[in-house]
Amino acid sequence: METNQRVAVIGAGSWGTALALVLGDNGHDVNLWTHNKDQMALINDTNRNERYLPDTDLPASVKAYYELEKAIEGVSTIVFAVPSKAIREVAQNIEKVCKEPKVIVHVSKGIEPDSHLRISEILQQTLSEKTMKSMVVLSGPSHAEEVVKRHPTTVTAASDQLNASQFVQDLFMNQHFRVYTNSDVIGVEIGGALKNIIALAAGISDGLGYGDNAKAALITRGLAEIARLGTTLGANPLTFSGLTGVGDLIVTCTSVHSRNWRAGNMLGKGKNLDEVLETMGMVVEGVRTTKAAYQLARKHKVSMPIVQALHCILFDDVDPKEAVDQLMSRMKTHEMEGLVDILGEQIRN
Repeated sequence: METNQRVAVIGAGSWGTALALVLGDNGHDVNLWTHNKDQMALINDTNRNERYLPDTDLPASVKAYYELEKAIEGVSTIVFAVPSKAIREVAQNIEKVCKEPKVIVHVSKGIEPDSHLRISEILQQTLSEKTMKSMVVLSGPSHAEEVVKRHPTTVTAASDQLNASQFVQDLFMNQHFRVYTNSDVIGVEIGGALKNIIALAAGISDGLGYGDNAKAALITRGLAEIARLGTTLGANPLTFSGLTGVGDLIVTCTSVHSRNWRAGNMLGKGKNLDEVLETMGMVVEGVRTTKAAYQLARKHKVSMPIVQALHCILFDDVDPKEAVDQLMSRMKTHEMEGLVDILGEQIRN
């Protein structure tokens, strides 16, 4: 790879801004796109994105853009860092103005309800060969608030093309931000998306005043549900024991930086969903993903009791405590149920 690259980061929220900082630290020129003209002006005037990451100085090589065509002009790589619900529309707009193929990286974590498409599938459906040279998913346990403080962080670059994942590894990796490669795109995306659901549940548990025992149960049983659905969809079960599985699950279920944990915590304390989303003022990906995961579980006949309980809380107005009580009174079963079959199949293969 050449030492200096020009990269477009599409989305000037907290995560997009944090990744722009990492890229700037690595000596790359970064075009940070925002749909808000005022935000563009503030970033360029102050070298800060105060709304999302206050008191963080961005490298001088990071410049904000409002016009999408200018933001992607002359770049080697486009990083999608917008919420999952905006991916399709933004990709369609990029397809209209892009003049040459780029390496496409996405860092969004979600599944589209109804279509049940993962983010990479939406992008592959929307972007043609004239726009997309290759596709890489960048995911892992990584809070923007810690990345901009240059605290140690590890993530995974996943692609079915090894040279593409290695390119992205080289693009982002430095002494604070370590990047591994992986070929299991399905597992990486499913782990990244579904951990937000379990983080909502963990927040609800904490909001109800339950302790560490309950949270540990949610995390471990939640991981079992993620693995069951993921392997049904074609993922490698070993992926869920890595950074984008248990790693991302732990950090999202236990940190006050987690939007999904904070939203769940408010639900557990008695606020309704509309109140929570208004208070948050930012996208809570787990809400949308719960709907998609619930639909997928029913479609593929996969047992996901935590997802089902959370769906009842979010969309059927079931009281959180009642949902937890129903989970605890489920039929007796074996802890390894389902996982034994998954791991046995992996060993046989």
